[in-house]
Amino acid sequence: AGRDAYAVRLAEAGFAAVTTEVLDLGAFYYAEDHHQQYLVRNPMGYCGIGGTGVACPTGVLG
Repeated sequence: AGRDAYAVRLAEAGFAAVTTEVLDLGAFYYAEDHHQQYLVRNPMGYCGIGGTGVACPTGVLG
């Protein structure tokens, strides 16, 4: 539900269709502390992901 709701927002903003397959999560392991919140700790740090500027809807459960 969340992916579909966000796909609608992206389409309204002129982005192409979302084609990512979403599967149930298996085991998940957090990275070490020094990998967390990189851009918060390094405001001038590099991030090649520019983002879309489209807010993801909240309160959507799937």
